[in-house]
Amino acid sequence: MLDTRQLQYFNAIYEHGSLARASIHLRIAASALSHHLAQMETRFGTPLFSRKPRGMAPTAAGHRLYGHSRSILRAMIAAETDLTDAVDKISGPVSVGMSFSAVKAIGVAFVTQVVRDFPNVQLALTESLSGAALPHLLASDVDMALIYNPPADPTFESEPVLEEKMFCVGRSDIIGDTEDPITFAELLDLPIILLRQGVSARAIMDDITLLKKIETRAILQMNSVQAIAGSIEAGLGCVIGTRLFMHDQLERGTVRARPIITPELSRTLYLCRLASRPPTFASEAIREILIDRVQEAVLSGAWEAQLLLRA
Repeated sequence: MLDTRQLQYFNAIYEHGSLARASIHLRIAASALSHHLAQMETRFGTPLFSRKPRGMAPTAAGHRLYGHSRSILRAMIAAETDLTDAVDKISGPVSVGMSFSAVKAIGVAFVTQVVRDFPNVQLALTESLSGAALPHLLASDVDMALIYNPPADPTFESEPVLEEKMFCVGRSDIIGDTEDPITFAELLDLPIILLRQGVSARAIMDDITLLKKIETRAILQMNSVQAIAGSIEAGLGCVIGTRLFMHDQLERGTVRARPIITPELSRTLYLCRLASRPPTFASEAIREILIDRVQEAVLSGAWEAQLLLRA
């Protein structure tokens, strides 16, 4: 049976790319690391690394084991810290993933309160496109994430947080010199620029059928929020998003936002966690702050949305 020491040795070799560098990092003889690695490869019946003149490259099996071992070691550290917290104070690492819009709405306020209220928690905040947060969650790179329209999957515990209406945002010469509503049919005739990375296009709206129609008509699909914002201001097209997404440009008056009707488009934000990972005292405390900051942003009008949180 594998033990945590072997997993730590394996991770060090994987991350440092050679036995020599892993040996220096761990302060363990390279021969000992080689012995443990050989035992693991014999147990699995497959090489975990390809030996090269200047180091070691993980095989497909090595990549897969690293994903598992990193998750296992993180869970063990969290368990040890959590038990200490039970008799002492809330501390330990907690990582949170947020989309660009969420960071814009609550990022600074959230981090400020965590640092103030729980100085012994090592918070890591990751900003990414909504769909990119799912792989981070699966790989245990983040403990929880705010994700738009995640797929129905028993792997995750998904709690609905809020619902946002979607707008057509663009320059007046592209979408019209008005803020009157625009129909979905009219929208499809415009040059649409689509934010897309993996399943993150789902973040545009709940209705997958309508999303497919938009994907078919899109003139550009980009993975960069900044590139899309720049393209909209340059007059290359329009985007389907929230007012928060292009808040700065709307404030400057360089773009307009028109509500989409017939049908109205919306998207739902969820707080997602791995179902297989039990919460810790620290992660529960950070979750409460996260929810509080979302509620405050919506109630103050800083985040235009309808709260869906259960009382």
